[in-house]
Amino acid sequence: MEPYRITKNADGLLIYTINRPEKRNAVNDDIMTGLEQAILMANEPDVKALVITGEGEKAFCSGGDLSVYQHLKTEADALPMLSRMAKIVSELLLCPKPTVALMNGTAIGGGCEIAIACDFRLGRKGIKAGFVQGNLAITTGWGGGTILFEKFSSSIALQMLGKGEVYSTSELEKLGFLDETYEGNPIDHCYAFLEKILEKETEVLEAYKEMLQRKWLASGITNRIEREAERCAVLWGGEVHNRKVDEFIHKS
Repeated sequence: MEPYRITKNADGLLIYTINRPEKRNAVNDDIMTGLEQAILMANEPDVKALVITGEGEKAFCSGGDLSVYQHLKTEADALPMLSRMAKIVSELLLCPKPTVALMNGTAIGGGCEIAIACDFRLGRKGIKAGFVQGNLAITTGWGGGTILFEKFSSSIALQMLGKGEVYSTSELEKLGFLDETYEGNPIDHCYAFLEKILEKETEVLEAYKEMLQRKWLASGITNRIEREAERCAVLWGGEVHNRKVDEFIHKS
């Protein structure tokens, strides 16, 4: 089974699907490669919007695959993985076309970092989501914390990051994390949400996204995201994080 799928529809919708439901659509090196490819394809003139989603109904993305990355024990071990994914998340944030996190299921940790980098977040009713990295004695490391502070008030962002809680659908709506919720077929709802956007000329969409790109770039966000990855790597190599990961793996 392929770890991801990329489909491009005639109406300009590019869909990237994480296809690892048995791993709760966790991110590994293959998923990173697929994301890099999808974001690059979003530059093509016949693409009007990029959608990121997961296979199944249980998980949108559960973050980094600890069964793969548990061997990263030191700062030097962790930094290449964190820096690579931080660059991908930066590129997703700066994508020249509108982006949607179509949250078919629960998003945990790094899954929320991918979602917050998108312009819109649509969630199936009943999903949960939370930045739980602090519970493992690390911070967000893919840029999600930096982006959350940009898009939300500092009090809401610090609450979501600092508490490390998993929020219900209704709580996510109240916080403003979800733009809409849906029931039924996720792709059908995504088309309905994007209907008016997909009717516009590609050049119009690019021009509006360029306005947003200028805002992010003027704030030095790419450098700040890289600093986030570096700080997370330091914590990743700490004794407390390694102990908590071992405890989580054995518990699972």
